Amino acid sequence: MFPLHDDVRSRTFPWVSRSLILINILIFLYQLTLTHPQLEAFLGQFAFFPVRLTQDLAQGVLGMLTSMFLHSGWGHLLGNMWFLFIFGDNVEDRLGHFSFLVFYLVGGMIAALAQAFLGGDPSVPMIGASGAISAVLGAYLLFYPRARILTLLFIVIFFTLIRVPALFYLPYWALVQLLSSFSGQSNVAFVAHLGGFIGGLLIAVLWPKRRERITY
Repeated sequence: MFPLHDDVRSRTFPWVSRSLILINILIFLYQLTLTHPQLEAFLGQFAFFPVRLTQDLAQGVLGMLTSMFLHSGWGHLLGNMWFLFIFGDNVEDRLGHFSFLVFYLVGGMIAALAQAFLGGDPSVPMIGASGAISAVLGAYLLFYPRARILTLLFIVIFFTLIRVPALFYLPYWALVQLLSSFSGQSNVAFVAHLGGFIGGLLIAVLWPKRRERITY
């Protein structure tokens, strides 16, 4: 099931989520200009290597942040940015611009930690915004459970459009990540996806409620 859009309108322009999308695209375009040895060195410096948390804590923490802005290919990039485009604006609207940025980065770090401690080989590097965006999905589920998501549903060789409640779509997405984590696809950080989703949900539960401004 592929989401196309939701029915929740934002009250403010999502400056942060749109800026994050632009930054991710620009960094990926820069990656495309690098030769293979240059790209290897670039990823070696800015990807997240879980093992570095025990070797050089500062470098490990920095890698958790910088790795969120790196992607392995167009499919990886566009898939992540599309989900951020669909769901990020509403969570940003609910939290506020600066708070959303903090939430996004913290959610991504929680996802990276989940991958580091539960995801297997700590020497394998991790890149991508998936963990942070998974945190956004977790928060969206809490904030907008009754939202309806226009979804492209594939059935063998056919497809159709259906409106799916967020209360069904997002737990279904999380279940797919859970089942996929047992599939042996070592190049996809499904544990990070789950960690980010659960982390985002919990942060949203604990996040102080934003006071609404009343105008007269």
